[in-house]
This record gives sequence, structure tokens and C-alpha cells, in this order.
Amino acid sequence: MSKTPSVWKNPVHFFAFGLGSGLSPVAPGTFGTVAAIPFYLMFQYLPLWNYFLVLVVSIVLGIWLCGKTSKDLGVHDHPGIVWDEFVGYWITMLAAPSGWEWVLAGFILFRIFDIWKPWPIGWLDKKVHGGLGIMIDDIVAGIFALIFLQVIAYFVL
Repeated sequence: MSKTPSVWKNPVHFFAFGLGSGLSPVAPGTFGTVAAIPFYLMFQYLPLWNYFLVLVVSIVLGIWLCGKTSKDLGVHDHPGIVWDEFVGYWITMLAAPSGWEWVLAGFILFRIFDIWKPWPIGWLDKKVHGGLGIMIDDIVAGIFALIFLQVIAYFVL
């Protein structure tokens, strides 16, 4: 963890650390998710297909960013690497209804699944390594949260 000052010098680390949000001394994953919200607020106006394209590019880029940063720091899934939280939250919010209550509901649902790690999330977190290993548990947590958010929206709206 002593190598985290490289976050300010290395653009790959800067993005992997969620534009610096992962440097929070407490709950870096939560702060990373909070930092993802302003980007979602811009992405939400994209046509669904374009939003989906942003997700695909963010996932592919994230696998590389997280893998490279993890390797450079010599720590698998360093707590400060939060690009995976960015992507997991953006997945959660795919086709979400508009409004702050939905932004907050998506945030809460994603954090619950990311922290709780029910099967297969926890299993994937332990079994898959490298950049994909860092990303996959948050991708699946985002999918779970997306499903729950859409079910809630269906019954509420």
C-alpha cells in the first residue's frame, strides 16, 4: 500500500483508483461508488445502446487498468482500486428510472451485493485472478443489483 502515491503520477493507476477516490482511508469502495455517480448522471441521458457500449468499453478497459495497477503495486485487488466499483454501479443503473431516489436505491443495492458477496459473487472473487478477477465480482454484483432495482421499479412505477 505504500506505493499509492503513484496514483497521482501514473494515469493508469489514477483511473484504477477511481480518479483518486480509492485513496480514502476508510471505505474506499463506498467512496469509489460515490465518485461513479456524477458519471452516471451524464451517461443516463445516452440512448440505451450507447450506455451499453460505455459499459462494455469500461469493463474491457477496467480489466486492463485493474490488472496493470495490481501488478505494478504488487497487491492483488488493492483496496484502493475502485474502477470495478465504478463499473458495477454503472451496470446497476442500466435503464434505471430517473430521479435521485433511484440513484440512491441503486447505490444501496450495489453496495449491499458488493459487500455481502452472495454466491457466485464471493466464489468468483476468490477463484478468478488478475484484472478480470478484480472486475468480475463487481460486474456480477452490479447485475444482481440491476435485477433487484428493475424489479423494485416494476412494482413501484
